[in-house]
Amino acid sequence: MSTVRSYLRSAKSIVIGLASIATFLILWEAVTRVVNSPFLPGPYSVFLAFIQISTVGDIDGYSLGWHSAVSLYRVLLGFLAGAVTGIPLGLFMGIKLTVKDVATPIIEPIRFIPPIAWIPLSIVLLSGLTRFTFLIWVGVFFPVLLNTIAGVRRTSITLVNVARTFGADNNAVLRHIIFPSALPEIMTGLRVGLGIGWMCIVAAEMIGGDPVGLGRLILKYANFLQIDVVIVGMVTIGLIGLAMNYAILLLEKRMFRWRVEVTT
Repeated sequence: MSTVRSYLRSAKSIVIGLASIATFLILWEAVTRVVNSPFLPGPYSVFLAFIQISTVGDIDGYSLGWHSAVSLYRVLLGFLAGAVTGIPLGLFMGIKLTVKDVATPIIEPIRFIPPIAWIPLSIVLLSGLTRFTFLIWVGVFFPVLLNTIAGVRRTSITLVNVARTFGADNNAVLRHIIFPSALPEIMTGLRVGLGIGWMCIVAAEMIGGDPVGLGRLILKYANFLQIDVVIVGMVTIGLIGLAMNYAILLLEKRMFRWRVEVTT
């Protein structure tokens, strides 16, 4: 019975989503007809531009698929670097308050520097893939770090004490109590960091000299005032980000079936 309800709920969500998209496209088309400006293309013009860029390529011969693949590769590398560094450090700082007190005066001021502000420095000091990886790492690292620390600090001290009563050592407490307890907050940090990572890569690709990437595609055609291709790049970023976000949500549903707010 619960399975049937779940399928019905999923079908209802799909229908509502499709209706929302159709309504949005109709309103978009209506606005373009009212405004009647060459700088505000309608859905059909954007669709034709999508076909053109996907099949023929841009002015440099790079297809939309290649632009997307390059940007996605850069984001994944920076995202992985942010997760690999942010999660262990967050666990360590959450457990060892002395380390947190020492690191906070250094980390907190840096956290408030926008990732985009690091672009000029990265252009001077770094090159190629390392530059993009660093910029995305800056965007991903801090949300993951702070959410991991928060997850550790919210771990029930009762569970920790019970584990220690039954003879669990520090490593066992970390693996079986603290880390699982902090995982929901860690996943939230990863989702937030993913969104910031896409912001960083688009800005970096616009400013950097590499001719490939969705950010560079948007900038190239913005210079030519071909807004339909610009919107194609924007929509592509949104769709890739949406797919990655849903992948993390599906992972959450499998890992945290006990969390009603996630699984329903």
